[in-house]
Amino acid sequence: MKPTVLVVDDTPDNIAVLMSVLKDDYRVKAALDGETALGIATSSEKPDIILLDIMMPNMDGYEVCKRLKSDPTTTKIPVIFVTSKSEVEDEERGFELGAIDYITKPISPPLVKARVKTHLSLHNQAQHLEALVQERTDELNDTRIEIIRRLGRAAEFKDNETGTHVIRMSWFARFLAQEIGQPESWCDLLYNAAPMHDIGKIGIPDKVLLKPGKLDAQEWEIMKKHAQYGADIIGEHPSPILQMAKEVAITHHEKWNGMGYPNGLKGEEIPLSGRIVAVADVFDALTSARPYKPAWTEQKAIALLREEAGQHFDPSLIEPFIAILPKIREIQDKYKDHHG
Repeated sequence: MKPTVLVVDDTPDNIAVLMSVLKDDYRVKAALDGETALGIATSSEKPDIILLDIMMPNMDGYEVCKRLKSDPTTTKIPVIFVTSKSEVEDEERGFELGAIDYITKPISPPLVKARVKTHLSLHNQAQHLEALVQERTDELNDTRIEIIRRLGRAAEFKDNETGTHVIRMSWFARFLAQEIGQPESWCDLLYNAAPMHDIGKIGIPDKVLLKPGKLDAQEWEIMKKHAQYGADIIGEHPSPILQMAKEVAITHHEKWNGMGYPNGLKGEEIPLSGRIVAVADVFDALTSARPYKPAWTEQKAIALLREEAGQHFDPSLIEPFIAILPKIREIQDKYKDHHG
């Protein structure tokens, strides 16, 4: 399909001249004033380039250009001023407003054709490059998320749980964040950071981590160190996902009443991410079979969450968690444990 050129001029004769020059190679649309031009530029069929007169009544070309450049939907459309104003300061002002070229009247048809062709070609190249950069950025982001998930699973492999625990609890955390009205971007961040919550278990000796019975007091102190180890493994990084992963790793065993570990944080001193993951993690641990215990029923697990609201858990999270149980059952069904 031919590219579309929008010609804006308050003199019909000038429009006719430009149309005759461009009509063989382009679809040409015309506007006799600024308002009409803006209407066409913001329509669903946007022009690929705009040839814009400066001296027009009501709204001059400078104002039209300014509005086009300040609107995110039209800011990237190339604008060429076509005008009889040929002073250097006129050109300067046009470029300052974001125009890419300046053609003086009376026009030279070969020049107009050449400039329009060149700028459309440059514009298409720029768009192509932008798409490639976006694709690469998305790829890197996907890779980073995949590495985080696999590291999360590495901790599970060392533990006597399966990799499906991190998948399930990450979904539970996401659903709970959505249910309490957190922005979708934050819910997404939490979902991708949550698998790292127990990464610190890599640093716990096997004789403690894999002990089938109850841990004694000394072993329990060693076990508790996994929260700090997790934060140390993730470390400091400007990436929002790694910052949240660190926050979750170090705070998901804190308790609302201040009796948790490692820092004895209380109430809202505990970041929301840690409070949400605490609920998701405990619920999944309770309702999953482990070598040292059978799976609890959903009813029994919910009774415990309610009982611990205001003690272990943020009390404002328990009812929203109960509200998302249908979604939780779907995830439990989809990601069952495969022992053996």
